Amino acid sequence: MLLTIATTAPPATDLGYLLHKHPDRVQTFARSFGEATVFYPEAGDDRCTAALLLDVDPVHLARTRGRSSPDFSLGQYVNDRPYAASSLLAVALADVFRTARAGRCDMRPQAAAGTLPLEIGLPALPCRGGPELAHRLFEPLGWRVEASPVPLDPGFPEWGDSRYVRLTLRGDVRLADALNHLYVLLPVLDDAKHYWIAADEVDKLIRAGEGWLAAHPARGLITRRYLGRRRALERTAFARLAELGDDVEETLDPPVEEEPEAAEAPEPKRPLNVLRREAVLAVLEETGARTVADLGCGSGELAAELLRRPAFTRIAAVDVSTRALSMAARRLRTDRAPDSQRGRLELFQGALTYADDRFTGFDAAVLMEVVEHVDPPRLAALERVVLGAARPGHVIVTTPNAEYNVRYEGLRGHRHPDHRFEWSRAEFAAWATAAAERYGYGVTFRPVGEEDPELGPPTQMAVFARAEARAVAGKGAGS
Repeated sequence: MLLTIATTAPPATDLGYLLHKHPDRVQTFARSFGEATVFYPEAGDDRCTAALLLDVDPVHLARTRGRSSPDFSLGQYVNDRPYAASSLLAVALADVFRTARAGRCDMRPQAAAGTLPLEIGLPALPCRGGPELAHRLFEPLGWRVEASPVPLDPGFPEWGDSRYVRLTLRGDVRLADALNHLYVLLPVLDDAKHYWIAADEVDKLIRAGEGWLAAHPARGLITRRYLGRRRALERTAFARLAELGDDVEETLDPPVEEEPEAAEAPEPKRPLNVLRREAVLAVLEETGARTVADLGCGSGELAAELLRRPAFTRIAAVDVSTRALSMAARRLRTDRAPDSQRGRLELFQGALTYADDRFTGFDAAVLMEVVEHVDPPRLAALERVVLGAARPGHVIVTTPNAEYNVRYEGLRGHRHPDHRFEWSRAEFAAWATAAAERYGYGVTFRPVGEEDPELGPPTQMAVFARAEARAVAGKGAGS
């Protein structure tokens, strides 16, 4: 199997730093299924190409197969595994370029964080779905795709095409993202894995798909194929993706084109991110807030809902991530929105652990699934900025209920790779009560999502109310 990665960003040899593999060396890595070799066919200032060559031992694969594996006799030893890119190559790529996949490079941190002009080549790729599927999977991720079918035999064109394609990807993409795209999508295109699919595959999928899978239009197909159509794992993955809330629409149920629909299919549950957003909107309307700051707005889902409701006259969407703000701007159509909407919306970058005058003057502030992304030593600074300096009349905070995590089959650790912690109901109540007392707020707690009688709801909400805001709300309720 062969994979090539090339760039023309000068100096192109910086690709060696980003991949943590020196262009002047040939490096070999022993794997349980063969041997992976990294080398550079070309390494110049104008263009540099790294190659990953995987030499698979099909005899070893056959001899180490599980007892329950079917015996296909000669097919165990004569197959396409040594030649066609598959889950074997994805595993080798993940191991050999582990640090690059994480986006870490101390020598060239700016290059690792930014996009590069990349060209990726795969001369033989099993693709159950043909070139059209390759376009469908890679183009939404920003790639320009060239996928041509490989004929069964060039000498006999009447035999038609094989199930293999020759794939070339070009685009300005962050190297870590490119490697993670390949790690997930190579076995998806092949629609097969060479190893047992265990519960930890969901964690691998969520980590590798961070920032792109939840928003991918073919996320159902990708998830289903990556997890080998294991129903229990699929349900967990869909729930986890909905938890992220990145451009996930009303449902993440698998599309029906690949599997027959059950005769009496139960109505799908509404995703947790939708229930959470509705709960926050209900509290905002209950408090009578007219001006709202969405602190940690992400891709702008809540801000979009607020804009649809004329009662909210001023909306600020704030995030520390420029990438998240770009996604929010696209969702909110800031370049095409009518003047009536643009005049109500402010979209800007800001860190919630540093005082900022732009956070002040709002009836309410929302931190929806934000606090768990803050390092615990920085929580005191967030409290000072939001409750102490900005001091909106109401503050709504939602965060995962860690006790509920056991209901997510296959979940290991936190619900999202970037979560610094996840609180139990008692821990969340203790933090919110102490913070409210420090800054002159009252606080009440509400469940979000279907409550488990033993573990509570999947999401927990705290509603902070300043004393004068409570008084105003009380007069309004009694009038």
